Amino acid sequence: MGLKTVCIEKRGSLGGTCLNVGCIPSKALLHSTHKFHDAQHGFKSIGIETGEIKMNFPQLMKSKNKAVKGLTTGIEFLFKKNKVDYMKGWGKFSGPKSVEIDMNDGTKEEITFKNVIIATGSEPSSLPAGMLDIDEEYVVTSTGALDLKEAPKKMIVVGGGVIGLEMGSVYSRLGTEVTVIQHTDRICPFLDNEISDNFMKILKKQGMKFALNSRLTGGVNNKEKGVTVDIEGPKGKETINADVVLLSIGRKPYTEGLQLEKAGLSANQYGKVEIDGQWKTKADGIYAIGDVVDGPMLAHKAEEEGIAAVENMLGMGGHVNYDAIPGVIYTFPEVANVGLSEQQLKE
Repeated sequence: MGLKTVCIEKRGSLGGTCLNVGCIPSKALLHSTHKFHDAQHGFKSIGIETGEIKMNFPQLMKSKNKAVKGLTTGIEFLFKKNKVDYMKGWGKFSGPKSVEIDMNDGTKEEITFKNVIIATGSEPSSLPAGMLDIDEEYVVTSTGALDLKEAPKKMIVVGGGVIGLEMGSVYSRLGTEVTVIQHTDRICPFLDNEISDNFMKILKKQGMKFALNSRLTGGVNNKEKGVTVDIEGPKGKETINADVVLLSIGRKPYTEGLQLEKAGLSANQYGKVEIDGQWKTKADGIYAIGDVVDGPMLAHKAEEEGIAAVENMLGMGGHVNYDAIPGVIYTFPEVANVGLSEQQLKE
């Protein structure tokens, strides 16, 4: 659109959660393990005979990292091509029209702006302090689950949503015994009930176990000796053991440390930035999009909002149709949804 643009990002690699520790690495693992599972179980029936099939785990991770690197460096190339200044550091407001950057090389910079978009995304939610501390090795979030050193023998997945079922599928195909603990009476409660019920039946056939209406009450991380978790469900209290526990209990907006108050803003009780119908905050020239505002935490939703926010900035008027944002769970089979479910429409 011809605006002089700077992008501030601390990670040192572009593309946010999606490219670095979200959709892209998880899809790479899902793709590879699906092929592996097919070779083990599906080839014979169509007449393809092979010897013993093994998974080279370090190579699996290497191919996943290659996919991530290709895409993140691709964005860096697009920045250069479109003359976007890329500043590696932590940006925070220093006034109503200025941003201070703690650069990764230890220096400090300050820039003034006419317009700014807050697009800081989200991070995995954690349990209350002291309940089961995350070390990203034995008690992991999606980030650690994408980087394990080997496939564990037993994995407990806390949370039967998209991330839990995708990562559970990856390790289940690699021979891990996976148990999913879900606090409601069905997995993926946002899906149509009929689809959600059938989806669980299919995953059970694939070897995954489910504890519904169950919640985590505590646990101990004994590192290489294993992790024990206490759960409370329809059968009362029980303790189960695993080598790795994956916490996939949702995500929370990443708004801490932005010094919003210096720009005359504050995050609400959910850590989100409030906006109007044009993605504008109540501060002049400050917009917000993606996981830090309301709506599904999906990269394609954030991308549409980003485009609309810039169009509104230029007085062109952009819009996003929130009734038509698709979501996909990349298990096998894939499960997709768009718009309201039958239950929501009845309500």
